[in-house]
Amino acid sequence: MRPFRFSVLIGLGSLAVWAAFGSAGVAQTQPAADLPATSTFGRWTTIVDTLDTGQDARKTCAASTAFFDASGNSGTLTLSISNGDALPPDAYPAIMISVDNRDLPTGKKIAATFGDPGVKVSATIDSNDAVNGRPTWMVDNQLKTSLALLRAMRQVTSLDVVFGKQAVASIPMEGFTKAYRNLGQSCGFPTKDVAP
Repeated sequence: MRPFRFSVLIGLGSLAVWAAFGSAGVAQTQPAADLPATSTFGRWTTIVDTLDTGQDARKTCAASTAFFDASGNSGTLTLSISNGDALPPDAYPAIMISVDNRDLPTGKKIAATFGDPGVKVSATIDSNDAVNGRPTWMVDNQLKTSLALLRAMRQVTSLDVVFGKQAVASIPMEGFTKAYRNLGQSCGFPTKDVAP
């Protein structure tokens, strides 16, 4: 993966916005050979970036949705995985939340809750240095927790996110199931355990 693409993606807050500006504002029906492929499913956008190493083709697959928190701060929820990594069902995509809110808890092993009134998933998150000026948090990528969180994302209409005792946002999940299936198809992993 070319690292600058992912950082640009996060910095702009949405894959859809990145796709528009990444091509100098010109809409493309077919990406050029060196540009990542993008697709949109409801509120989710996927991006598949292929890097030919000469021996094999490494694909990095990401899905992202943009949101606003209760204070109007913009954010993104992003999943990412590479076909060079362990793939489902042995490991699941990394889950990252980036939101321009410096009042949220930071540090290591922060308790977090994801879901809605009918579905709750508890996890721990770690804050990272700001990516392009925006604070980010990574979900501890434990197998059972990641699977439960991804299943919750499929089940709920909006994913309520709480860090510690502080509500972060309610993130709409429209299009998540199709976006996750697209990640599986693009990076070569089964999706039936999350998105049958």
